[in-house]
Amino acid sequence: MERRSDAAQTRRRGDRRSAFERFVEQAELRVSQAPFFFVCAGLVALWLVSLPLWTDLKTWQVAIHTVASVFTLLLVVLLENASRRADEAAQEKLNVIAEALAALMESSAVHDPALREAATRLRDAVGLEARH
Repeated sequence: MERRSDAAQTRRRGDRRSAFERFVEQAELRVSQAPFFFVCAGLVALWLVSLPLWTDLKTWQVAIHTVASVFTLLLVVLLENASRRADEAAQEKLNVIAEALAALMESSAVHDPALREAATRLRDAVGLEARH
């Protein structure tokens, strides 16, 4: 049995995404919009004006660096997950199109032997296996 991507499995079973997958989708949607940037800029501005409230300058700097590092790590992980899923979905769509095109070419190859060779090259190029 051939190995199919997660996107292919999702296509077969419908939209039964996990809570984590839905969370990643929402996080990607929110992070990619302008309000998120302004919230982050506002937090940095609040941090800057909070300098007089801190007794030690080094502690003040460590606070923003620690929060920013942890937040950045979490966002990178979420966005990489979203990117991987988007790549898999795009690849699955291309695979389905290639399968359909190869099948269409095979069905018309009865009348044109050159088309059979082209269909074989297409299957080889995209890694489609002959299905029985």
